[in-house]
Amino acid sequence: MDKKTLVIGVIGADVHAVGNKILYHAFTDAGFNVVNLGVMVSQEEFINAAIETNADAILVSSLYGQGELDCRGLREKCDEAGLEGILLYVGGNIVIGKQPFDEVEKRFKAMGFDRSFPPGTPPEVDIAALREDLHITD
Repeated sequence: MDKKTLVIGVIGADVHAVGNKILYHAFTDAGFNVVNLGVMVSQEEFINAAIETNADAILVSSLYGQGELDCRGLREKCDEAGLEGILLYVGGNIVIGKQPFDEVEKRFKAMGFDRSFPPGTPPEVDIAALREDLHITD
């Protein structure tokens, strides 16, 4: 199997590193090539890393509630940078306050994200989605 490359990181001014490390290990163990940008990552850093590594997907985490602001315009910037159609995932505590996740998901879909995941989603759920969306067969 061709190893698929994922760029992961925590967007914006967020410094929550634990979930990022858990995802890094889970994705690596699942057979992905993972480029972990760590915390406080800008949209441009995600895009540059995806271009440099010829990534198959960008996975954005956010835990401090500002994900919606931090992620706005990312799909358009990806398209402008030649990454049309790259898989975009977002997950974590991506909005402020308690909001029904189906509404949150709709807003992120409208922003061009392929999938969004609520806080506490086990990595296996992301991995299954990646395998499906990247057409990976074992």
